[in-house]
Amino acid sequence: MKRRLVVFGFGDIAQLAHYYFSADSDYEVVAFTLDAEYITETTFCGLPVVPFEAVNQQYSPEEHDFFVAISYSKLNAVRKEKYLAAKALGYRLASFISSRATVLNEGRIGENCFIFEDNTIQPFVVIGNNVTLWSGNHIGHHSVIHDHCFIASHVVVSGGVEIGEQCFIGVNATLRDHIRIGERCVLGAGTLLLADAEAEGLYIGTATERSCVPSTRLKKI
Repeated sequence: MKRRLVVFGFGDIAQLAHYYFSADSDYEVVAFTLDAEYITETTFCGLPVVPFEAVNQQYSPEEHDFFVAISYSKLNAVRKEKYLAAKALGYRLASFISSRATVLNEGRIGENCFIFEDNTIQPFVVIGNNVTLWSGNHIGHHSVIHDHCFIASHVVVSGGVEIGEQCFIGVNATLRDHIRIGERCVLGAGTLLLADAEAEGLYIGTATERSCVPSTRLKKI
């Protein structure tokens, strides 16, 4: 019998959580929850939406697990807050790990993690609690990702990297081996990081500029 799951959220990520848990896990999503002041609909994905303030009364922690499906808002602080609030209510926090991910770290993955397809997690990697790995990342051997991080798609984390709590790493970023990223750092899309980053650092890759030559002048396209 599948374990029953309550999902916190009411947006795209919550809908994705419903899809992935339903299609590729031993969980059955039975309800969504949200802070009462933000509830605008009574159903979502065909399931009831209940106020978080009363969720443990309707869906007991003894019979249900919990998943917080929100993004990296405020450097992951909102997701961290709700993760801790759900734990305080006595819920066990579920993780989703895609069957299409390559996971070689002997299960060193914490609670409330959302690990999408095509991630490669090499041996001796440690992933903390409440971490999101969007699709297609490479997490190199002996790396450590601490709690409440969000790593977007196609990021390369080389071997022996340590990523502090509440970091955000954007699409196609590359981190060289054996560096340390301090807490609450933001690495924008396409960033190449070759040295340690102190806490609360902001790194933004250079965007490609429009050429002065219009596309209509290209002869081979």
